[in-house]
Parts: sequence; C-alpha cells; structure tokens
Amino acid sequence: MKKKIRIYENLEITDLNSEGLGVTRVNEKVVFVKQALPHELVDVHVYKKKKKILYGQVIKYKKTSQDRVIPKCKHFGECGGCKLQFLAYEQQLYYKEKRVIENIKRIGKLIPEKVLAIMASPKIFEYRNKLEFTFSDKRWITRKEIDDNLEINNRNALGFHVAGRFDKVIDIDTCYLQTDIINQIRNKIRDFSLKNGLSFYNLTAQKGFLRNLIFRTTLTGELMLAFSFAENDVAKIETILDFTMNEFPMITTLLYFVNTKKNDSLYDIDYKVVKGKGFITEVLDGIYFKIGPKSFFQTNSFQILNLYRKIKELAEFRGNELVYDLYTGTGSIALFIARNIKRVIGVDSVPEAITDAMENAKLNDIANAEFLVGDMRDVFTQDFIATHGKPDVIIIDPPRAGMHHKVIENILFAAPEKIIYVSCNSSTQARDLLLMSEKYALSIIQPVDMFPQTPHIENIALLIKK
Repeated sequence: MKKKIRIYENLEITDLNSEGLGVTRVNEKVVFVKQALPHELVDVHVYKKKKKILYGQVIKYKKTSQDRVIPKCKHFGECGGCKLQFLAYEQQLYYKEKRVIENIKRIGKLIPEKVLAIMASPKIFEYRNKLEFTFSDKRWITRKEIDDNLEINNRNALGFHVAGRFDKVIDIDTCYLQTDIINQIRNKIRDFSLKNGLSFYNLTAQKGFLRNLIFRTTLTGELMLAFSFAENDVAKIETILDFTMNEFPMITTLLYFVNTKKNDSLYDIDYKVVKGKGFITEVLDGIYFKIGPKSFFQTNSFQILNLYRKIKELAEFRGNELVYDLYTGTGSIALFIARNIKRVIGVDSVPEAITDAMENAKLNDIANAEFLVGDMRDVFTQDFIATHGKPDVIIIDPPRAGMHHKVIENILFAAPEKIIYVSCNSSTQARDLLLMSEKYALSIIQPVDMFPQTPHIENIALLIKK
C-alpha cells in the first residue's frame, strides 16, 4: 500500500525556529518547513511526523519574502551548514535576538532589566578559523545530476556531511566560511589524491586511507593543516605529505593523525608534526594564545575580541576581585581578564584544554591564573569554595546542555556579587537562569552573533545578587 502524500496549500509562514526552519500550522499542528521564511505563502509537502511536530518542504512558493536573498553558495540546501544563507543578514540578526528574548521569557520566566542590541559579526563570510572536511567514497549525488540524468563515474568526495545523513558527504569545491586559499589547498589535495589512487574513507565499512582534513587559521596569518589517516601506511602518508609541503609553502604547520577507531574523535590520539611547531598562535589585545590541533578556541576570530571585551565591560572589574571561570576550556576568557583582577581560577573537564590554558598563562607571564581539571560536579564543590575563597564574580561558559543542578547549587552557595553566564544555547541558559532567579536579578542580556548564516546565537547574561 502506497504511503499517502500529504500536501497542504496556501500556508503562511509565521516565524523561524531554532534550526532555521519556517514555522506554520495545519489543523492546530505545528509544521516546520525547510527553506521557508516568515511572511511567505507556500504549498507544502509533509514528509515526516515526529511526536506532535510535522516536517515539510516547499513544493510551490505563492508569495516570497522581501527579506529572501540569493544564497552565495551553490551547495546551499544540500550542505548541512549555513542554513540561513537565503535570509538577509539584518533579518538573521532580528530573528536570533528575538529567539533569545523569547527563550528567556518563556523558559526562564524572566524579563531582563536591559536588553542590549545584538552584536553583529564584523564579517558574515570567511569568518571561521577552523573547518573540518571529510573524505568519503560515498559522494552525495546532487539533485541536478539526477535531473540531468548524468553518468556518475566518480563517487569520491571531500567536503561536508549531508544534513541528517552521516554516511553521505557533499563534494565541496568552494566554501565561503574560510578564505579562498583553503579552497585552493583542499581542491588540489583532492585532485592529487584521486590521480594517485589514494582511497577515500568508507564511513559504513570503515575502510580507506584518507579520512579527514582540518584547517585552522589565525588573524596573524598562520595556517595549520592536519590530516587524519585511517591507515598507518608510511608510503602513502609520505606521498600526500610531500606533495602538500612542496605545493603549499604558505602552510606554517603541517601534522597528521592515524585514526583507526570507529569514530572521528582525535582527542585520545597522538599526532606527528611534519612541518612547523605543531601549533599556531593567535593574539587578542596583546595576549598570545597557543592553538594546537585539538585545542578549543572560539571559531569566529573577528568576533572573539568583541565577545571578551563585552564580558570585561559587564563585569566592571576594579582590580581586587577573585574570579571563578567555570567551563574555562583553554582558559581564553580567564587569561583575557587576568590583568584586570587579583586572581582567577579556571576549571574544565578536558585535560588537554587545561594543559593549553596553563601553557598560555606561562606564554603571557600571567601568574595570577590557576587552572584545575576534573568533572565540574566533582571539582566545584563547597570544599573547593572553602579552600580557594568566595569569589566576587563567577563566569560560566558551559556546553550546550547547560549546567548540572549541583553546579548551580554550589554557585548559589558561593554567592558572588555578579555572575556572567555565556551560552551558545539560550534555551538551557534560560532554564539555568530560572534556577538562580530567587537570589539573582537578571540585569542585562547581550546577544552576540558568532555564526553568521546559521541559526546559532551566543548570549551573555549578567546577574546581580539581590
């Protein structure tokens, strides 16, 4: 029996959700629609139902939004990134700020005393300092290839995963998230690999030689390239590395991993440096940050400084404060504020990140920053607070899942005068703010756009002790 095709006509899109999908309703049910913008009138094919939500795609536009723009990238719609590239940037900012405010009000049940206008990114393309590309022998066949009935000879790809299809990779020739030199290097490496019979990885069978290609850059002009190979074949490794070194002298450090595991994670794998120091260095307000292939660092180099300066501005440091920097990562915020305070203690669960933080403190001759490693629930306890002293300010920058309730309980026990909560997920941030609202007033929120062309939005919240 054929599955019934559900088509709904003349639906008006009223909003965008957190994933950048258009929002409408059918028979009191919410429908999320791909590539549909508010104020558009569309006919929709519903292809999936998940819980009480319907998912659809546009089969006909009856009326389009004046805010719709032509996407710059030809891979838009198939690639899993840059989902808002068809929306004018000013409107991207509007809907991101709107979502932050709505989450704070709806989930957090809070009204900020002051909402600062969203901070636009200085650059909306070529802003990322890190991108990871995947080699695959299961190239995604494009709609144009299917429609044109083209003969498919090459199934190898070097690019990004298709949204919702981890086993398929789109072959990317031009990505506008990094500078064009990255495209040139990547495309030449792909062509050389194909010409020399170097096998691309099969994600399902877990076979093949070439696995991943990782680029990292700095505003100082340094460029890191890291290969991930699935086989420790010395001859093949030397072949691709020799080509890369000879062809691209602008690469300041070249290294590689041999990853024979089932997953792509590299954090538990050692790497070998072929050229350079094995790291690159970023400079922010005179502070040097050593960035290795595994280091966490905010990916929008052009906006990082604005984010950190705003944190410092909201804190209004006087110079005598003890600050806790929870979920410190590589200690970038802690080191950025260290010269304006008496002492900062950073805590994170990732040993490699804390190692980077300590090395960066030494690199900058910062002696008033201390870094500790361990699960936040186990390290940040009442005993910890008794040992190190009650902080004047706590800065929090947790992962998307937000904070564990025990961490929140201990923050309330520490009772700092100010809490600065930085979040990449305003939904979980709002939940956590509600749990602290009995003792803290939500003074200011500051949305910050770190990821143009995507639905993601960073938000800073300043809490003042009541």
